[in-house]
Amino acid sequence: MSRFGDLLGGKSAPEPVVEEVLITPEEEVLTEASPLEEMNKRELEEYGRTMGIELDRRRSKETLIEELREAEGGE
Repeated sequence: MSRFGDLLGGKSAPEPVVEEVLITPEEEVLTEASPLEEMNKRELEEYGRTMGIELDRRRSKETLIEELREAEGGE
């Protein structure tokens, strides 16, 4: 028997307790970053072009995301 087993007195370690946590869709939306926040400025610019708008990468990322959301319908 190993030294660890000797310390436990020959008993095996107890099974871990696993708790199931249910997350409602509303909570999931609040905890996950939107795909736009995960994109860099170049990706945001390319995405904007697919929507028919031209973004200026000299602006802040937050401003670019706001412009995209307005173009999408004001999410």
